[in-house]
Amino acid sequence: MTKTAGCCQGCLHYVFDYETPKTLVIPSIRVGFVFRFTQFLVVLYVVGYVCVVQKAYQETDSVLSTVTTKVKGFAFTNTSDADPRFWDVADYVVPPQVSNIRFVFTANTHKLNLPNPSTSCVDDCDCIEGYSDPRGNGILTGLCENYSTTVKTCEVISWCPLEIDTKLPEHALLAAAENFTVLIKNSITYPKFNVHRRNILPHINSSYLKRCEFNRTTDPDCPIFRLKHIVSEAGEEFQDMAVKGGILGIIIDWSCDLDWWARKCNPQYSFRRLDNKNPANNVAPGFNFRFAKYYKTPDGEETRTLIKAYGIRFDVVVHGTAGKFGIVPTVVNLGAALTFLSLVPVVADWVMLTCMGKRDLYKKHKITHLNEVADTETVISFLLQMNIFPKYRFSASLISNDRPENVLFVDP
Repeated sequence: MTKTAGCCQGCLHYVFDYETPKTLVIPSIRVGFVFRFTQFLVVLYVVGYVCVVQKAYQETDSVLSTVTTKVKGFAFTNTSDADPRFWDVADYVVPPQVSNIRFVFTANTHKLNLPNPSTSCVDDCDCIEGYSDPRGNGILTGLCENYSTTVKTCEVISWCPLEIDTKLPEHALLAAAENFTVLIKNSITYPKFNVHRRNILPHINSSYLKRCEFNRTTDPDCPIFRLKHIVSEAGEEFQDMAVKGGILGIIIDWSCDLDWWARKCNPQYSFRRLDNKNPANNVAPGFNFRFAKYYKTPDGEETRTLIKAYGIRFDVVVHGTAGKFGIVPTVVNLGAALTFLSLVPVVADWVMLTCMGKRDLYKKHKITHLNEVADTETVISFLLQMNIFPKYRFSASLISNDRPENVLFVDP
């Protein structure tokens, strides 16, 4: 029973004993340095990183954007496999691609397949009428015809002549495209703050727009870009990239600080190649696409010009975040800062009680367990010995173990 009572009493002490902070002045430069240095790190983090870098006192909003582009430039080509031709915007811009183009002239008719293991045949039984292979050249007619004196292939319904795209040109057809320019018109809004901006800034007028060209040093606000410079800033060579094509990103960053003391909200441009350029894995490199233009001959026969275009596609990517002072994030981060500061004494105490040479002495004075009965008897004995109250005597018998503060002073 005594053991049980002692256990219960220990549990009650564990639950209901009150701990109060005790001020202990430690005359140690090392402990003081740890305390102040930890405080300095917390303040540096809160002020330097949270407030200045992250601007955590701000409310934020994401950008909404729209982009339109306009390309300008002229070119003239005269190659051995095509007639001399003058090119303007309507010829070389196929939204949203700007391409170097080569031509395959075709007409609609029955045509023999190019010889390969999947199209070679011995008789008509090898050619299933109506079958089409996605990797083939058309729909089989069911006939096996002589492709040459030694080879027979299945006849297909397709445009004639069949496309042969195994040989790429050594040079870009529109080499002059590197001097073309593109005007980018970008409008953005931050709906939460009711802020609207354009990349054609207020100080830009029509006369300036007619003569400016983007330059990161001299003309960083001009929205007109020369294609050669875009490719160059992305770390590529225009003429090399134009042969097989590729995809370039024009990245517009609208990171805005809308506080009244900053008012900073201007676009920042950067350029990057987006498609994978890996010399070790050059299967299906670059970028190309096909489109056709249709005509009718004087005899009423339908023909088409099939264009397989190799070129550079420019993707305009707009991103950004706006921030403005807000009372809620400010209070939240101020509370977090005070919480961090309240942990500084914990760190200093741990260093003092764990790492210092006089840790036992510090621990003895830092942690004190109060024994109310023993401490009260010690005080009474001290008063009697010092004869502080000569006209009085103490009735020790009236000292109660339950309430030791009830001491009776009796006049002799």
